[in-house]
Formats: sequence, structure tokens, C-alpha cells
Amino acid sequence: MITFLSQSWPWYVSGPAIALVLAILLFSGKTFGFSANLTNICSMMGFGGKVNYFKFDWKSQHWNLWFLAGSIVGGYIAAHYLQSPQPLSLSAATVADLRKLNIPFDGNIEPGSIFNWSYLLTGKGLLLFLGGGFLIGFGTRYAGGCTSGHAITGLSNLQLPSLIAVIGFFIGGLFATFILFPIIFK
Repeated sequence: MITFLSQSWPWYVSGPAIALVLAILLFSGKTFGFSANLTNICSMMGFGGKVNYFKFDWKSQHWNLWFLAGSIVGGYIAAHYLQSPQPLSLSAATVADLRKLNIPFDGNIEPGSIFNWSYLLTGKGLLLFLGGGFLIGFGTRYAGGCTSGHAITGLSNLQLPSLIAVIGFFIGGLFATFILFPIIFK
């Protein structure tokens, strides 16, 4: 069973699984998106008394907090107990592109040369992680949701704002990959 769970699942298994979860949420009147949990947590901590945006009944969204907790626990279990012993397989072109950016490929999902405490405590590391985190938080709030909420729930509901947001996410990703990364990682 561990071997089965630790391998990559093909799109025709994971895609319908996502669709099933989405259908259950839609038929129960709920929408999917992780960024809503940030609002829930701020409301739960009492920020509604200071900022009107956080003044709502967070208990009506308790299911989403359980989803967040399950994702954290599931991620921990997957990373510590279900990780494949084989290194990640990337195409030779991707490895070459990473090498051009001075990012050595070490077989892990996240490059160990960047995702470590030593790198975080450098000026570039602080800029990347804090600056990137701020931009993600600001963008999520400005767009009215995160990539998962817009791309999965919003597009399945045929919402035009979600289509515009997803197009913006892709443009931002292309800009970061082809313009910013070569500047930052050189």
C-alpha cells in the first residue's frame, strides 16, 4: 500500500478525484480555495473588532479550517512517510534551465540550495521569501481568491472574474519565469 501511495498518480486518477471533491463542495453549497482560511483565521483571532473585512461568522467556514488542517497533516505524512526513494525525474531541458539560473538540481521537489535556513538569512533569501510572500498575499486579496479557488471553483462555475484572474496568474508566472528569475538568480 505504501508503494502504491508513494508513486506519482496519473492525471486520469488525480483529475477525477479533484472533480469529485469539487462536485461534493458545489452540491453542498461551499466553494474551494485555501486563501479563505487566512480570512477565517484573522476573524477567529478577533481582528473583526478592528477591521470590518474580518467581521463575519467564521464558524460557518469551520469545514474549510478542517480542510486546511487535513492538508497540513497530509503533506507532513506524504513528505515523511510516503516519499518515493527515487529522486524526482525532471527533463534534461528543465535541469539545464535550472543550471543556467545557478540552481543545482538535487533530485528533490524543492531545490535544497534555496530552501534552507542559510539561504533564507541572506539578503536575497529574505527578499525572495518575504517579498514573494507579501506579493502572494496581496495578489490573493486583490484578486479575491487564490489560484486554486479561481482555477478550480471559479472556472467550473464559469465565472468571468476567475477566468481573468487565471489569465493574470499565467501571465505573472511567465513574467517571473522568463524575466525576473534570470535577473534574481544570476
